[in-house]
Amino acid sequence: MRHILPSSLLALAVTSIPVLFAQAPIPPRQGSAQELAVTPQDLSQLREWDGRINAMVRAGALVLRNIQPDTLLADRVHERYDQFVGGVRVFGGDLARQVRGGVTQSIYGTVYDHVELDTMPRLPEEKARAVFAAMSSGDFPVDRPVELVVLPIDNGGLVLTWRSHVWTGTGWMHTFIDAHNGVVVDQYDDRQAQSAVGVGTGVLGDRKKVSATPSAGRFWAIDGLRPPLLVTYDLNGDLFRTEDILYQGAGVASSDIASDADNTWSDPATVDAHVYLGWTYDFLFKRFGRHGLDGNAGPIQAITHPVSRADFYDWYFSPDADYVLGLYYTNAFWCPGCGPGQKGVMVFGEGLPTGVTFFGQSWNYTAGGLDVIAHELTHGLTSYTSQLGHGEESGALNESFSDVIGTSVEFFYEPAGSGAQHADYLIGEDIVSPGGLRSMADPQAYGDPDHYSRRGVGSKAEVHQNAGIPNHAFYLAVEGGVNRTSGLSVHGVGAENREQIEKAFYRGFVNYLTSNAKFASARRATIQAATELYGAGSPAERAITEAWTAVGVF
Repeated sequence: MRHILPSSLLALAVTSIPVLFAQAPIPPRQGSAQELAVTPQDLSQLREWDGRINAMVRAGALVLRNIQPDTLLADRVHERYDQFVGGVRVFGGDLARQVRGGVTQSIYGTVYDHVELDTMPRLPEEKARAVFAAMSSGDFPVDRPVELVVLPIDNGGLVLTWRSHVWTGTGWMHTFIDAHNGVVVDQYDDRQAQSAVGVGTGVLGDRKKVSATPSAGRFWAIDGLRPPLLVTYDLNGDLFRTEDILYQGAGVASSDIASDADNTWSDPATVDAHVYLGWTYDFLFKRFGRHGLDGNAGPIQAITHPVSRADFYDWYFSPDADYVLGLYYTNAFWCPGCGPGQKGVMVFGEGLPTGVTFFGQSWNYTAGGLDVIAHELTHGLTSYTSQLGHGEESGALNESFSDVIGTSVEFFYEPAGSGAQHADYLIGEDIVSPGGLRSMADPQAYGDPDHYSRRGVGSKAEVHQNAGIPNHAFYLAVEGGVNRTSGLSVHGVGAENREQIEKAFYRGFVNYLTSNAKFASARRATIQAATELYGAGSPAERAITEAWTAVGVF
């Protein structure tokens, strides 16, 4: 098989698998610009930026991406704009503007000023496709999107690049190549590591209703009761088939869809995967009025059994062990832009055989963790809204928002308490035991920072760990308590008012934040959301303000 490099075993969303070939050095800076964080703090700044945005729209420097009605406040809409230079989109240059009755209420985002860059590529698209195809370990489908973008790099530089996804054999690599010479400028793994009514038994032995579709004498894991297409595929442990479908554009057959002969489902991973997809959709709709991940009832797809537990030791003693065990056994991930229809797919890890542990913890089928599934699907939601990136703070906010929604889904469906299938502030505790992977109540107990002064930076900026800071802010805003590092106390709204904090965080992250957001922007966005929803000085606004202050974010 192919040569494999190590990947993280503890990340619920894989975001940093190394590339498999030597990356050429980044070419000299080809352009320059000044990065501007757009977060107007008062009415005069808001009006100034409002006029500037309108002027940029007229000049073609900002292009409206979409307009979404506000699902929590009926008299508002949210506009998202992308920045363009010479007709080419600036990757990470985007704005979110909230409008009420024609009057702007808020603006968040990042734009680049004083741009100096030639946007005429010397490498045509067909040659760029050939470069991407040469990187791929398999086919590079002719319909895979390739986009010309202006890519901001460190120290204020800009590079004109071609952008696409490449399957390298170990990573679904979001790849940027210089649009003049084809040299790799940046690359990272973009997987963000979760009818007829039958019955089935889940991973933890509980009975559930399963929404399936009858056809040709069988029942198929296609949900016919909810507006979007929700489909669960069972790849029966065939990793090669899994990766062909995910990354190389292979079509799916009816035999790939999970099915059952009598609609009494016995495969626990398929039962929980399919049921929890529906539960997550229901939560987003019932709590926030959102119609699925994309807001338009787009398909939600999942894969179970990408590998088999029976093959565990074969993989364990193979050269591919770190990659396969770390991604497909002890993990779950959201893979954007891949799979059937290139609409994104959730992949559920197989867990470990009975008696096998990793760092003293056992792993069950990851489909059995409701918070895990909601966490990963939230990465899909984020890809349709704020598009939070993979950088130090934006990446940590991406992970934190997934933890917030994953935990909120638990509390929506399960009774509060400790033990299996009880809602708490641990992440992944139902499938990784003892203890799960992270704690929102006490991040330090898992070695994660609970205060901005403790955050990892540079090479130590692991996004799942730094997520502990906004995670703890959410916890304190709900439950109240004292931050261990600052010693500051927070008066939370209380568990009975949890919905207020959930809505404020959802509104702030989905409607206001943009791809390069920092922790300080998340503070302002969630406080503003609470003020709009519940009023200035309300318990929710006060709790969120105190919580961010307690964790050192200003």
